[in-house]
Amino acid sequence: MRPEPANHADPAATAAPIRVLLADDQHLVRASFALLVSSAPDMEVVAQAGNGAEAVELARSERADVVVMDIRMPHLDGIEATRRIAADDDLAGVRVLVLTTYDTDEYVVEALRAGASGFLVKDTRPADLLAAIRTVAAGEALLSPGPTSRLIARVLAAPSPPVPNAGAGPDHLTDRERQVLALVARGLNNAEVADALALSPLTAKTHVSRIMGKLGARDRAQLVIVAYESGLVVPGEG
Repeated sequence: MRPEPANHADPAATAAPIRVLLADDQHLVRASFALLVSSAPDMEVVAQAGNGAEAVELARSERADVVVMDIRMPHLDGIEATRRIAADDDLAGVRVLVLTTYDTDEYVVEALRAGASGFLVKDTRPADLLAAIRTVAAGEALLSPGPTSRLIARVLAAPSPPVPNAGAGPDHLTDRERQVLALVARGLNNAEVADALALSPLTAKTHVSRIMGKLGARDRAQLVIVAYESGLVVPGEG
């Protein structure tokens, strides 16, 4: 009897593609991003929006998984569009990845507070943009390394009420959870946190999930803000 042929199909190839909505008021930018995203076998561009209002409506009608959102757009800017998407229970599974023109963009903190899962500067490498889309689609958050220090400085210079629920802060965490939070705030992913603390990746992921639950944070982007606003992490410290 002949042995059954082995099935070498890639599980990722059979998974539903990530549905991406592109929101930018510049036609050439949208076209370039659309070409890039469409070239990825695990993604599809389901719609394009020229302003924030269109982005909100298309996020609802096209059931996008990820919205790649420009901040500065007419009619409704990317921050308010992000806020409306994050506040809509019907769009609970939609993630917003904000793109900024400059790494000193003064609206980055507002976008994160509005509910964005992360941000990148527009001159990021194409492969990094695709990786970022995959990251936020998986429920993680992403902060572009370049502007992170400037983001932190701005948060500390002009603090506002913390994003998580009132009364919740790092003091409510265990010592291990505070260690994990500090590493997350410095930009480490779950695998890097696990390596730094000699944990398994699953344990690191569990710690991060529990921390977000205790602090009432939407994702890692908000954890970064909490860690620095609370003084758990101080800019410049290694």
